[in-house]
Amino acid sequence: MKLSFSFLLVFLAVLNVAESFGVTKPSKAVGRHETLWKTIHRNSVSAFVFASLAVSTIPVTAGAVDLGGASTGSNAKITTGGASTLQSGRTIAITRGVNLDRESFQGLNLKGVAFQQSIVRDADFSGCNLVGASFFDATLDGSNFQDADMSLANVEMAQFNRANLHNAVLREMYVSGSTLFEGVKDIENSDWSETYLRADQQKYLCNHPTAKGTNPKTGVDTRESLMCKD
Repeated sequence: MKLSFSFLLVFLAVLNVAESFGVTKPSKAVGRHETLWKTIHRNSVSAFVFASLAVSTIPVTAGAVDLGGASTGSNAKITTGGASTLQSGRTIAITRGVNLDRESFQGLNLKGVAFQQSIVRDADFSGCNLVGASFFDATLDGSNFQDADMSLANVEMAQFNRANLHNAVLREMYVSGSTLFEGVKDIENSDWSETYLRADQQKYLCNHPTAKGTNPKTGVDTRESLMCKD
């Protein structure tokens, strides 16, 4: 809105300059002054509308606004409804493409927040609401997702080496052939219902020593949710 307002000021300035040169539209303006007025007015309005639309469609990312840096969670970029349609109208943090190593988000409502292409190693997401969040192409090595709800989260191309998924709800997650769970630390009591894993990833998780138990929130057996062939 600030950028659009700036364009409005420019638009008004153009009109003021035109007026200073006598290129206004008096009640009885005729001839070339009237023609010149119409040309300036039409072009100015067109330029203002085009610029406003262009600004309104620029995607907001971590680098779009400088609020003191985004290398830490406390300086993550803030916008209204910018990270996900699930968050329309809410003020949320956008952390796309930044380094969030060892940051703590414990217990926060991060529904729909975008962490795609971020470095999020050894971070604490325990107890978080991460429904619909995006970890696309994110590095999550060593991060703690214990008791977190990651239903419908996008983890395509993400890496979970050393990650803690104990008690996590991982239902209907979006995964890809490049999503890697090798080296995951703990999946006990996790619920993977309707998350369709690559065959080798499914086999790896089923053979994991912590692939056991029942999710305390959904009541679903971990091995059943992984469709392990016992």
